[in-house]
Amino acid sequence: MSSDKTKPTALHDEINGLGLQAGKLRDTLKLKKIHDLPSHVTDDLTELATKLSKLGLQMEGFEAEHGNLMALANIGQVINSSLELDEVLRIVMDNIVRLTRAERGYLMLRNENGEMVTRMARNWEQESIKPGEAATSRTIVQRVIESGEPIVTTNAQEDQRFSGQESIVALNLRSILCVPLKVKNDLIGVIYADNRIRSGIFAETERDLLVAFANQAAVAIDNARLFSSLRQTLAEVTELKNLMDNVFASIASGVITADIENQITLANRAAESILGHAAADIVGHPLDEVLASVSKEIQPRLAEVRQTDKPVIDLEISHTLPERGNVDWRLNLSPLKDAAQKTQGVAIVLDDLTERKKLEAQRRLLERMVSPAVLDQINPNSLQIGGKKVDITCLFADIRGFTSYSEKHTPEDLVAVLNLYLAAAAEAVLAHEGTVDKFLGDAVMAWYNAPLPQSDHTLRAVKTALTIRDAIEKLHTELPEEAHLDFGIGIHYGDAVLGWIGTEKRLEYTAIGDSVNTAKRIQENSAKSQILISADAYARVKNEVKAEPYAPLTVKGKAQPLEVYEVLGLM
Repeated sequence: MSSDKTKPTALHDEINGLGLQAGKLRDTLKLKKIHDLPSHVTDDLTELATKLSKLGLQMEGFEAEHGNLMALANIGQVINSSLELDEVLRIVMDNIVRLTRAERGYLMLRNENGEMVTRMARNWEQESIKPGEAATSRTIVQRVIESGEPIVTTNAQEDQRFSGQESIVALNLRSILCVPLKVKNDLIGVIYADNRIRSGIFAETERDLLVAFANQAAVAIDNARLFSSLRQTLAEVTELKNLMDNVFASIASGVITADIENQITLANRAAESILGHAAADIVGHPLDEVLASVSKEIQPRLAEVRQTDKPVIDLEISHTLPERGNVDWRLNLSPLKDAAQKTQGVAIVLDDLTERKKLEAQRRLLERMVSPAVLDQINPNSLQIGGKKVDITCLFADIRGFTSYSEKHTPEDLVAVLNLYLAAAAEAVLAHEGTVDKFLGDAVMAWYNAPLPQSDHTLRAVKTALTIRDAIEKLHTELPEEAHLDFGIGIHYGDAVLGWIGTEKRLEYTAIGDSVNTAKRIQENSAKSQILISADAYARVKNEVKAEPYAPLTVKGKAQPLEVYEVLGLM
């Protein structure tokens, strides 16, 4: 034991010893009947013995109180040594049972619904009491909850305050002690201790001791609860932050945030990829430094965002990066606000449009090379080599006189003039929703009724031929006479195989078959500015087209001459 604990006990023993010696001396003097001894001496000795006896009793009480205070001090230190709620509750209950000499102890706390539930139940052997064995006086617990005052009974079976209470009678409860747990006058629970065997265990001293202990325990429990709540909140915040970091990192667009001094505070993975720098080389650096290649363009817009507190959307900038060459970016600049809606900087959403712009340019070029109707049929995921048999009207238009013209001009002049004539023919085809299959030197091949069906496809082909003739006449007014060339046009109706022809590395969407060859043979036999149409094609438009029979054509690959008509115009 420490000296603090031994001092009261030693003093108590010494006082008791002096009292006994005074009593013995008095008795001895009385027996010897010493006559010359003053009479008041025995009286003084009697008074001294009495006072010493009372002082001994007082010292006994002081010793008990001192022990309780030391116990409270030690317990306070123990229960505040942990912030784990369950550990605090266990320490509290084990010490209560030990201090009060109870058989069992229960600690009840309010749950989130305001209901009082048992959180810890321990016995005198410092073991947890199983839920099925836990039984308390509901009456006493409820009275403490309602009054906020402690209750002690030395024998509940005989206590008139609880006469006839079922739980007390049924459980054969005797000594009971119940005190409130309060934090700033707010009742958060109760501590309940009892003994089902012995009466008179608890008195006012135990009640006061337990009240004092409960005050310490309530603070410790509240601290543990706050710590548990804080830890849970921290876990939730950490989980939310991790989620936000994952979302932030997975955004396809680059995201950059900067503070009011234009120092970058965040940059996601997409921003690293677009800028070509790691986050360590971005975060903490000035915007002007990281976005140096577009700094001149975005600085006025950043100033606009700060002044108006409104975003700038869809700012597209083409510029050059040393590592990549020409690039195209789209930026959205927005004020970065905190929870109080106060602007704390700027957020930049950055998209790299370089590849998209390149694909769009490639598509525009492809549209000039392939009919839009064909282009719309292209599905890279389901593209298959092969074709299917369809009815089409096929048109061939070939420039007349181009060979002799080419002998007198440079290749550059030839290409320039050739493109003018081929463009006029192609535009006429597209104007009537035909499909330009290909350019064959100075000739154009086109078809109708595919890939989209057209009920009047043969008439569309005839109208295209007439439009070509009109376009050439207009072109003649713009070109020198030596560049006045003409088209010979052939049209035929029949079936053909239409589809993707070639290999996986080089494909062509085209039409093949005898009807295509027939249209070409008819065109080869047409004169300048002449439109010849097969009998099969004429039969489909004879009520809408002016035409005259033309001399049958003997062509390569045909056993019989081809019956054709010369188109003069529309009805």
